[in-house]
Amino acid sequence: MFIGEYQHSIDSKGRYIVPAKFREGLGSNFVITKGLDKCLFVYTMEDWQKTVDNLRQLSTTDADARKFARNFFSGAIEVETDKQSRVLIAANLRQHAAIDKDIVTIGVSNRLEIWSKDLWQSYSEDAADEYEKVAAKLVGITF
Repeated sequence: MFIGEYQHSIDSKGRYIVPAKFREGLGSNFVITKGLDKCLFVYTMEDWQKTVDNLRQLSTTDADARKFARNFFSGAIEVETDKQSRVLIAANLRQHAAIDKDIVTIGVSNRLEIWSKDLWQSYSEDAADEYEKVAAKLVGITF
């Protein structure tokens, strides 16, 4: 399980150093794709296959399902870490997530999310205002 938040930078070539806390869980090969809310999703190979299997259940006659699948899969790349635990984030993925230099990686249970630092700060501030309401709605938790 992936948890936590780590801030760092990508280099001028678009390479990303996988945070040490996530390296063992990810393995040396994993998948990065376009996520929701202007971030990138990062999956282990095992969880990528589970996601693929789930998305195969979507109807190809449903226009929304086709749009989502096309966007999600067309942006996906399998990456392999180098000796310094770096991977290249493709230019189209950096563009999707508005990633320039400063980034934040967060653990979200079975996946990681890579965010532009500015977008993450804005998103997390907005989400914090709704945190208690969403928790009560989704899982019946009250604080």
